[in-house]
Amino acid sequence: MNEEFELTPVDVRAQEFRKTMMGYATPEVEDFKERLAGELERHQREKVQLEERLVGFREQLKAFREREKAMNEALVAAQALKAQMEEAATKEAELVIREAEVEADKIVERARTAEAAIQRDLETVQRQFGTYVASFRRLLDRQMSEVDAISEFELDGRPPVVDDRVDEFEEEEETDNDQ
Repeated sequence: MNEEFELTPVDVRAQEFRKTMMGYATPEVEDFKERLAGELERHQREKVQLEERLVGFREQLKAFREREKAMNEALVAAQALKAQMEEAATKEAELVIREAEVEADKIVERARTAEAAIQRDLETVQRQFGTYVASFRRLLDRQMSEVDAISEFELDGRPPVVDDRVDEFEEEEETDNDQ
C-alpha cells in the first residue's frame, strides 16, 4: 500500500453508496459528505498557500545566504578599514589636542589681560566714588550749616549768611566725573 491515496472534494461529493434496508440515513450521509468535501477544499487551499509560502521562504533563504556572504566579505574589509581609521583618528586627535592647548593658552592670556584691565577700572571707580562721597559729605555739611542758619534766623531774626561754596561743589563734581 505504498500507493498514495488522494481524495478530492469532487471524489467525496460523487461517491455513491448502495442502499440497503437497514443502511444509513441518506440525508445524514449527504450532509457528512458535503462537510467532508468542504473541509478537504479548505485543506487543499491551505496546502497551496503553504507551498507558495515555502517557495517564497526558499527564495528568501537563498537571498539571505547571498547577503550573508556579502556581509562577511564587507566585514573583513571593514575591519581592515577600521584599523586604518583608528590610526588616522589617533594622529588627528593628538593634533587637535595640541592645537587646543595652544588656543587654551591664548585664552588664558587674554583673560589675564582682561582681568588686569578690570582691576585698573575698579580701582579708578573706587577712587572716583571716594572723591564723590567726600564732595557729597562737604555739600551736606554746607547744607546743614545753611539749615542751622535758617533756624537761628527764625529764633533771633538775623539774616543767614549765604555760602558761595555750593557752586564750588558743583564744579568739583563735574571735574570728578570727567576723570
